[in-house]
Amino acid sequence: MALKKESVFDTEKQHHNLDSKIIVAFEKISEVYRVLQWSQAQENKISPIQLQILVFIKYHTPEKCKVGYMARDFNITKATISDSVKTLLSKGYLNKVVDTSDTRSFTLSLTSEGEKLASKVEHYTHELKAPLLDLDASKKEVLFDSLTELIYKLQRNGIIDVQRMCFTCTNYEGDKNAAHYCKLMKTELTKNALRMDCPEHLEVVK
Repeated sequence: MALKKESVFDTEKQHHNLDSKIIVAFEKISEVYRVLQWSQAQENKISPIQLQILVFIKYHTPEKCKVGYMARDFNITKATISDSVKTLLSKGYLNKVVDTSDTRSFTLSLTSEGEKLASKVEHYTHELKAPLLDLDASKKEVLFDSLTELIYKLQRNGIIDVQRMCFTCTNYEGDKNAAHYCKLMKTELTKNALRMDCPEHLEVVK
């Protein structure tokens, strides 16, 4: 069934529509995220995308630290990632390791200066985390459960691309509701044990 196109920003209708209010709430949180990220990046004379690249490379395996993969992960163009990578290389924050079997392909790693900068800028989300500590545990569980389901549906609908979460992994078995099992770890998973960014993630082939 096609969704009726109504603006969530129409305040007269928004007040009586919970879906619209939730979407506007997401916008408010995304604004906070952007402000915090921009502030930290500006303070360290890099762009927000360059900040994301440094932090991503710090915590992900070499096969993921490639321009094409990061473009998919960040949902932006390869050209945009490439420009930022060139700048980080010129500033001495990244190393480029060329694939000997394909000289057009290369992985990226942090230099010692890049490690220092990544460790410095990665805490920009602290102001978002602080209010969560005051939330009741049961509310956080409901919030996490809802966000996990929403992100999975957005990925299935093609709105976002790479997601290294349990629901998109070949090792996952379950109903994405109450029953969750990891074939890799051979164990039942509670909702709180579901992962959003799993290093062992194997994407389901569509």
